[in-house]
Order: sequence, then structure tokens, then C-alpha cells
Amino acid sequence: MKKRNILAGMVLALGLTSCFDLDKMPEGVLSTTNAFASVGEMRNYLDQFYQDGLRTQGFDAGGGQYIAGADTHSDNMSSSSVSTRLAGETSLSSATTMGAYTNIRNVNFLIANLGNCQEKGTAEYNQYVGEAYYFRAWYYYQLFVSYGPLTWIDKPLDPNMEEMKLPRDSRTVVADHILADLDEAIKYLNEKNNSASMRVHRDVARALKSEVALFEGTWEKYHKAENDEFYDKTVTDQKIHDYFTQAANAAKAVMDRNVWRIYSTGNTNDDYRRMFQTTDLSSNPEVLWFKMYDGDQVGNNVNRYLNQGGGSVGVTASLVDDYLTIDGRPFVGDEKVEAKKVFGNELLPTVRDPRLAQTVCMPGQILRPDMGGYVVPPLIGSSAYNQNVTGYSLLKHVQIDYTGSLDAEFKGATPGIQFRYADILLNYAEALAEMDGAANAAQIVAALQPLRDRVGMPAVDFDREYNQAPDYPFNGLDKYIQAVRRERRVETACEGRRLKDILRWSAADELIVGHWAQGALYVGSNLENHPQYGGKLVYDQESGNNLFLTGKPGDALRYIYPSNPSGYANGWQFNVHRDYLLPIQPRMIDLTDGQWEQNPGWK
Repeated sequence: MKKRNILAGMVLALGLTSCFDLDKMPEGVLSTTNAFASVGEMRNYLDQFYQDGLRTQGFDAGGGQYIAGADTHSDNMSSSSVSTRLAGETSLSSATTMGAYTNIRNVNFLIANLGNCQEKGTAEYNQYVGEAYYFRAWYYYQLFVSYGPLTWIDKPLDPNMEEMKLPRDSRTVVADHILADLDEAIKYLNEKNNSASMRVHRDVARALKSEVALFEGTWEKYHKAENDEFYDKTVTDQKIHDYFTQAANAAKAVMDRNVWRIYSTGNTNDDYRRMFQTTDLSSNPEVLWFKMYDGDQVGNNVNRYLNQGGGSVGVTASLVDDYLTIDGRPFVGDEKVEAKKVFGNELLPTVRDPRLAQTVCMPGQILRPDMGGYVVPPLIGSSAYNQNVTGYSLLKHVQIDYTGSLDAEFKGATPGIQFRYADILLNYAEALAEMDGAANAAQIVAALQPLRDRVGMPAVDFDREYNQAPDYPFNGLDKYIQAVRRERRVETACEGRRLKDILRWSAADELIVGHWAQGALYVGSNLENHPQYGGKLVYDQESGNNLFLTGKPGDALRYIYPSNPSGYANGWQFNVHRDYLLPIQPRMIDLTDGQWEQNPGWK
């Protein structure tokens, strides 16, 4: 199909904004008659995409959509309010405009005018061409994850209302175009050995390529296995295998450079955590690309909401329980229950994978330099923004030695890590496991070894780590895939990536549907009747509760619920026939004379 631009109608009918008129060059951006006649103009124009063409660090009360808080829309973290997507309560009326198409249009304008540049062939010119292809791939990928099939647009805007009346391309067509754009980016971008430039470089494009290929390979594999409405009905097993091959090869290309490595000073109990609180990561050998916040002109709210152990969120028991023991076994049965009876014992780095105590606050953990240690018991039952809702407070991302403003809005400097070498190793290991875990076992172990070494954990042992407990969601999964999924979960915990994993694995039925977030053990632990609560916690009353617990009065063990479970007796009701994709605005469907069909289940 000849690709044309449907964006004119979107801009006119959906109210999308643009920095320039439909038929004019951008005003206030370009200074010459011919757009992008110099590399300086190319760079200045591309700078706009460094604002929203990346993952943003931040936090809202209750989590939000930023790096540190987005896992509240998954089984890793929970908020005091219910996630509408997990609960199956997203409505068609909440469908939003596809604003990323405006960014795509802007990138297309640059790509279409590359011939104007008088400095073609220079290293700087090539860098900016690569950036353009990278950002177009990025914006399409964001739309792809949310909405699935799209119409691929690779030309600048043509203000012809008839040219928008085109159907969506298939998933594999869109995925292949994204990967092709990333191949172009890899061809043109500079090679870097650190992230000091804070601009996209070749290994960043390789990292995104490995992520996109792995996303689409697993999406097609697992949704096809469900025979649902979300996979490309023309996809073959060979095509799926090709995506895994591309993911592995892109990751391996980064690994083979021998430039990047897992950050480690030998401090197994702090190196992992410290990376996420360091303002300037330009010399960190693990970080391929990050956004720096200075706490002044560019700041975020991570410290403000989390530096007293609250933020109206909490880490879930589901995540806490998934960390292995210090000797590399699943944490299950009586061992797990007994450890929970004394708050903090289950978190000890002498008992569990030390990444747990560097992600969740231990008793006594200092969170800010102007206050004492993190108090025991946790701040549950409060109505303030610094309340904790599960008993497990998030430590990861908190700058515990930050000397800037700790309570003011947007004055924190927690970095926004975009890609790190750990992502490369995880993508490589998972792609190998998906292709043939048994045949690739030694390579998988070797890829994950640096992650284990940093925290002093034993090497991966697929048999020892295989969790077949009846209540473990992936207890019947291939042992190689189960191991790499767990490793991904604990290594990238609370980095805003978990929902995307659940979607691509088609795993909502195992992880979300019928479940409800739980926190720490309360009744049956030393938290019950703790003198520091002073009788302020109210539960099991007809009204006035500020604490909700599992079970019923008289039960020996009762765990904290992060929010009122009333109305959710059957747990989250994510609709597996609908909620894997977000709805399309009905007026967009009308605008295309029905050429764009609504996503499954939203009619």
C-alpha cells in the first residue's frame, strides 16, 4: 500500500497542536529559506524531541505515569486508589488523542528536507539524521504499545482531507517499519563510550531495537497461543523467531563492544541502589542514556513524595515475595510466613537477594539527611501524602543524601535513566530463552551473571530456582523463561516497565485477573498493636476505617490491603478480551469513514 499522511484530519478534527501551520515551514525555528540548510538548524530542531521523546522521571501522589511511579499500574506497586486499567474500569469516553502523531509529523518534516543541508556527509550531519530516525521509531513504538495496529506515515503533512481515509496497517508491518527506522538510526548515529553527551547514540538505538523486537516477538507468541484478537493473524512461527533473533542480535552488538558494564564497586549492599539516586550518571559505565535533573531549573517530585516512606503508594507483597533467598531458592512456604512475622526480617540482605533491601526500605533506613531513620512501624493509616499503603516503602529512586529542597514541588534531582546495560543483558537472555532455553542455557547464565555478581547472589541455576509452588502464577512456565522473567522483574522493579511486560506476555490472566494487591503481614506480626500506632488504626468497622486487611476477625494471619476492597470481592477485573489495548476515540473512526476500526472489545 502506498503510504500517505492521515495527520491533516487528526490535527483539524482532534485538536492536536503543532508548532507550525499545515502548509508552512515552522516559524521561530528555522532561519533560512530552505529548511535545515545547516547542521545547526537540524540540531536546534531536534532538541524539541529531547523534551518528550524519552521516559520522564517524576512522581505524583499515588504514583502517576512517571518512571518511579508507573508500576502502580501493575502487580509491583499499589496506590491508595485503584488502577482503572487493572480493575477493568477504563471507559471508551476516556480515550485520548494520539498526540504522538504530531511529533511524528514534525520528525517527518525534517527527514523530508534532509536534502537541503549543505553539510551532508559530515559526522554531525549523520548524527542528526540518526536522531531523526530514532525519534520517529520511538514515537511510533509508544503508540504501538498502547493502540496496536497503526497507519504508518513517512511523509510530511499533506493537508488533503481525503488522504486520511486509510486503514491501519497490521502489527507486523508497523513493527517492521519501526525496526527499519532503528536500523537507519544505527547506521547514522555516532558511537559513544559513555552517556556524557546526553544525546542519542548508536548503542541507544540498538537497545531500543532489542526492546521493540522482543516486545513484538513475545506479543505475537503469547497472544497467538491464546488465540485472542490481539495478534497478527498472518504471523508465522518463523516470523516470531525472527523477532527474537533481531532482539538477541541487537543486544549482542552492544555486548560485543566491551564498552559498557554493570556498575559495581564491590559494595553488594548498596551499589544497585546508589545508581538510581545519583544525579549525574555521565561517567557511570552501566548507563547508556539518561536525563539529568538539577533540582532547580529542571526538577522532579520523587524525593518530595517518597522521602518519608510514603507517597500514597507501597510496594506489593507479590513483588517482595518474588525475590530469591540469598542462596538462590524461591522464598515460599513456612520460611516465608515465619519471616513476615517480624517486620523487616523478610527483607534482610542476609536472607534475601540484596536487591530487595535496596528497593524496599528496611527498618531504620535513612531517607533524608535532616531526619532520623525510617521509622518502625511503617506510616500506614495516615491520610497525608506521605502515607504508605502496603507497609513496604519504596527506597529505589530516593536520594537519601540529597541536600536540595526536600519538600518543595519539582526540586528533586533523581535521574531519569532511559537505558542501562542491565536492559541489554536482560533482553539478550530473554530472547535466547524464548528461542530455545535448553540449548542456550549456558549463554543465558553468562548474560545474567554480572547482575548476580553485583549483589553477591549465586549464578542462575534453572532447577534450583524453579518455583512450582501452587500459588506462584508462572509455576507451569518453562523453567528457562520463568528464570529470566523473574530476573527481569527484580532487576527492573519499580522502573515503570512492568505493565508493558504483562501486556506482551499476555499474562494478565495469571497476574491480574481475580487478584488484588496485598502488602505486609499485619495480624500475626509485630505490627499488630504496635505502640507507635497509638491505637490510631481502625479496621473491621462499618465506617471510619483507615486500614483494610485480608480475611476476617479471628484469622491468625491477615495482610494489609492498600485500598478499600469494597466492590472488588473478585479482585481486579482486567478484561482480557479488551484491555490489552486502549480504545480509539470514536471521532477518529468517524473521521476516517470507518477505515480505522475500533480496538477489540471496545465497540
